[in-house]
Amino acid sequence: MKNTNPLLEKFAGTDACVPFDLIKLEHFKPALAESIQIAKANVEKIKTSTAAPNFNNVIEALEASSDLMESISSVFGNLESANGSDEMMKLAPEIYQSLAAFSSDVSLDSELFKKIKSVYDQKSQLHLSTEQNMLLDKTYKSFVRNGALLSPEVKDKVRAIDQKLAALSPQYSENLLKSTNAFEMVLDNKSDLDGLPDSAIEAASQAAEKKGYSGKWLFNLQVPSYLAYVTYAKNRSLREKMSRAFATRAFKDSFDNQKIVLETVKLRHERAQLLGFKTHADFVLEERMAQTPQTVQKFLDRLSVAGKPAGLRDIEELKAFAMSTDGLDDIKPWDIAYYSEKLKESKYAFNEEDLRPYFKLENVVDGVFEHARRLYGLVFKENSKIPVYHEEVKAYEIHEEVSGKFMGLFYADYFPRETKKSGAWMTTFRNQGLHDGEIRRPHVSIVCNFTKPTATKPSLLTYDEVKTLFHEFGHALHGMLANSTYKSLAGTNVYWDFVELPSQIMENWVGEKEGLDVFAKHYETGAPIPTELVAKLKKAQKFQSGYMMMRQLQFSTLDMKWHSTDPSAITDVDQFETLATEPTRLLPKLEGTNSSCSFGHIFAGGYSAGYYSYKWAEVLDADAFEYFLEKGIFNSEVAKSFKENILSRGGSEHPMELYKKFRGREPDPDALLRRDGLI
Repeated sequence: MKNTNPLLEKFAGTDACVPFDLIKLEHFKPALAESIQIAKANVEKIKTSTAAPNFNNVIEALEASSDLMESISSVFGNLESANGSDEMMKLAPEIYQSLAAFSSDVSLDSELFKKIKSVYDQKSQLHLSTEQNMLLDKTYKSFVRNGALLSPEVKDKVRAIDQKLAALSPQYSENLLKSTNAFEMVLDNKSDLDGLPDSAIEAASQAAEKKGYSGKWLFNLQVPSYLAYVTYAKNRSLREKMSRAFATRAFKDSFDNQKIVLETVKLRHERAQLLGFKTHADFVLEERMAQTPQTVQKFLDRLSVAGKPAGLRDIEELKAFAMSTDGLDDIKPWDIAYYSEKLKESKYAFNEEDLRPYFKLENVVDGVFEHARRLYGLVFKENSKIPVYHEEVKAYEIHEEVSGKFMGLFYADYFPRETKKSGAWMTTFRNQGLHDGEIRRPHVSIVCNFTKPTATKPSLLTYDEVKTLFHEFGHALHGMLANSTYKSLAGTNVYWDFVELPSQIMENWVGEKEGLDVFAKHYETGAPIPTELVAKLKKAQKFQSGYMMMRQLQFSTLDMKWHSTDPSAITDVDQFETLATEPTRLLPKLEGTNSSCSFGHIFAGGYSAGYYSYKWAEVLDADAFEYFLEKGIFNSEVAKSFKENILSRGGSEHPMELYKKFRGREPDPDALLRRDGLI
């Protein structure tokens, strides 16, 4: 019997879902090779057609030309991030290089570009819809921005750079993951656990048991473990050990990323210059709301004017508190979380751990689903027959509550493991839009690294983890509610400084009593979260807002400096970072620590010259949520407008036009500063 490759067969499960139960690692390479050949043949048909070039036979045909390849690469990329074995990580550079080679071959094909340009030049006579116009513009610009107008010699240089960059990104990720996993702090003295909540102690005991350290406690650099120790442990020297380990990941160790950082920024800069841009930031920002590095810098500076004095006051208050409580006269990075938590408790009689019993993961998940029902009319039903890529993943069918219309599939993957990258993200296994000539619903996934259940307790989330779940679910809603014709314009396929609006606005509901009352119930008694506890939470939400603002501005500034500077003279990663971040620092940079080598967002994600978009979108979400607050946080008219003008429209129109349709005006830039209590 002939061996079949499930990646090349028609998917036969619920709504043609990915058959994870059938896919093996050895299937990817041959399937991708075949799908690339199919895509090349489809592109060749467009080029050799003797029919006059038009929107349908060029632009739409190109949009559909690599459906199979995109499906396979999506499955591989998502698994490599969420469940990547060593073998998969070894295969990743080869896979990504073959995809980059195909992408370069297409975008640098002069014959194909002639056809695209022919359609683009007829644009005014074609009577296209808004979405068709956007697809035409996006296709034409994408080719120009990727070198279609360059000479053959320069095209070859761009192609070579793309190949190198495609190999560097997975190498950076692998180093960061291995460096993160390499650190373990095993404790056998119970006094070293003083100050830690029972939940963290039990999780550390369970982690130690799993690794063969019976009767001991294991802490690592996965966020739930790391944050618990540096926030609550009284042992300052061990907090320092954890903090230094976290701040030196993939820096001057056996997984050092310094060379990759330097090579990446040099290649990006060279590529941008070959394409006619001054810097990589200029290249990236041409397709963003901000448009130029100067606009981004002005935006960051404006926030810094309000944020830095407030941040310095926050630090001074923390220093005074640490001095008065423990006689500490020199505050260090490993003291910030610890004394912040103590100060918050002193000021507001509020401890983040007081919230945790009300945030059982299953209840929070039910709560986020209920928010989706009340706001957007969606209902979720778990389907255990849908194959998943790991036993911890849950799969759901999504339907409209009133009409019963099928809206897509949703996968949720909540807990850390050594095969998963750190952080949290939303992704898709299939975008909404045209597939094989038929408009299909999306298959959306969120991946997180939350507190795991223990032998005696369910997964009880921190407040930050609850906000993270709502944040990623906001991205998921953007994907689920997509209502486009073309998949490349659907859902989260929008300008990157707009993409965080749907996610960040969702965090606001868990800052309101009405939103929390939907799901925040004590995991043992079922009692609702007390009014006085929510009141304390509300008061504490502006706590250290200046410090938190400057922390984000520091990351945004570092990103912009790396990508708006000519890197040819940069030889020392740490020295460059120290100078770049000096204006945003509230404490001196600690010798031997480094952010750039573990800044996966910009060196292994899609955020290069785009990290500022978190703050940019915060302005949008603060302004948008003020509208909900005016009318009621579950107001059906405001929710309908947000759904119809923002969530369902994807990238089918310019984001500012969509925002104005929702809000009736442009966003108020001071909305964020008002929310943070900085003006």
